[in-house]
Amino acid sequence: MIRAVNEHDISALCRIYNHYVLNTVVTFEEDAVSQGDMQARVNEVETAELPWLVYEQQGRVLGFAYASKWKGRCAYRHSVEITVYLAHDAIARGLGSLLYAELFKQLRDKSVHVVLGGISLPNEASIALHEKFSMEKVAHFKEVGFKFGAWVDVAYWQGTLD
Repeated sequence: MIRAVNEHDISALCRIYNHYVLNTVVTFEEDAVSQGDMQARVNEVETAELPWLVYEQQGRVLGFAYASKWKGRCAYRHSVEITVYLAHDAIARGLGSLLYAELFKQLRDKSVHVVLGGISLPNEASIALHEKFSMEKVAHFKEVGFKFGAWVDVAYWQGTLD
């Protein structure tokens, strides 16, 4: 079941996200995110009137996806950055596709024109997911992150929802 996030999901969001923080270069954060920090992030998305969705199965949150403002200036109001994270034991089941399909539907309903997704490289699964939704690579930043003793590239994929 895909539904809007609520305050009872915060610990599950932290569990899912902090796995990536502590074990991967998928996110450039290096310290685990607290429940207070995660709640603030959810609040920021909700204040911007953008969707934050969770995928729940048998009472367990297995993933989440959300959109956030791309930039703060008014002219960017029809562009968002999208994000998806899955529990490490729930990958390769199509849940990312289900979450993005619903997220994109809700963003179209809000007259969002462009979605952007940043991907630290290499990450073939994330690239495949974004390209499945007709997003194309539009930028590649070399060695912009440093984590676990190595430089990491980041690329951006862009899609149009109209």
